[in-house]
Amino acid sequence: MSEAVGAGFSPGLYLVATPIGNAEDITLRALNLLKRATVIACEDTRVTGPLMRRYGIPTPLVAYHDHNGAAMRPKLLARVRAGEVVALVSDAGMPLISDPGYKLVREAQAEGLPVTSLPGASAVLTAVQLSGLPSDRFLFAGFPDHKSGARQSLFRDLAKVPATLIFFEGPSRVADSLADMATVFGPREAALVREITKLYEEVRRAPLPDLARHYTEAGPPRGEIVIVVAPPGAEAATAEADLDTMLRDALKSHSVRDAADLIATATGQPRRAVYARALQVSKEG
Repeated sequence: MSEAVGAGFSPGLYLVATPIGNAEDITLRALNLLKRATVIACEDTRVTGPLMRRYGIPTPLVAYHDHNGAAMRPKLLARVRAGEVVALVSDAGMPLISDPGYKLVREAQAEGLPVTSLPGASAVLTAVQLSGLPSDRFLFAGFPDHKSGARQSLFRDLAKVPATLIFFEGPSRVADSLADMATVFGPREAALVREITKLYEEVRRAPLPDLARHYTEAGPPRGEIVIVVAPPGAEAATAEADLDTMLRDALKSHSVRDAADLIATATGQPRRAVYARALQVSKEG
């Protein structure tokens, strides 16, 4: 029986949440497990190492990420089978949320090996809390594609989902992603949350077109970024003037029918009514 098991932790794979920003956000249970684990698998030892040193945790670290996952999974599972306690952490927040750990969990479960979560900080849930947008139903969609066409295609697939939408995004693509969201989702309320739990935490709330305009003019924001978008119909009914503005913008690059389809999807208004208005706007030039 390993020391970790003797200290009260049964053999198994433990998914341990680490702080997003402030090191004090880690739970006492997580610290206890990490100190007594046989090994800690992490995305980047250079990120996890300082946290372990801060709390005097001597447990060995091994890297587990997208590039070495296929080679590392059998080794980690073998350690669990041998009666060891294996901890899996991400660079920040909850493991498996936009990180490669799910394949390790699936293989462990397929073998009937125990898997336990020690929950804690989550950028997704924290961003929903800080956004001020409906939180009774939400969908996390990860990182949008780097290319505008693929991004807009994803957004169109999500446009009718009756839930608040949550995305991760890199600083250099924020303005472009927000612009594509505004094109597809229209003037929905949204929030950009960055540097969650850190010194320069910021929440900027505005309709998508306004957010896109701000970051186009201000330049890329710094830090880790989460974008939260209101569900369809959560905003007040679109005024006719706003609808006309959206249609004029869409008609610059789309046919009348395609523009009407795009704006009807974004606003939730009846397609027939939007199409009729699109015809009138196109005639007015």
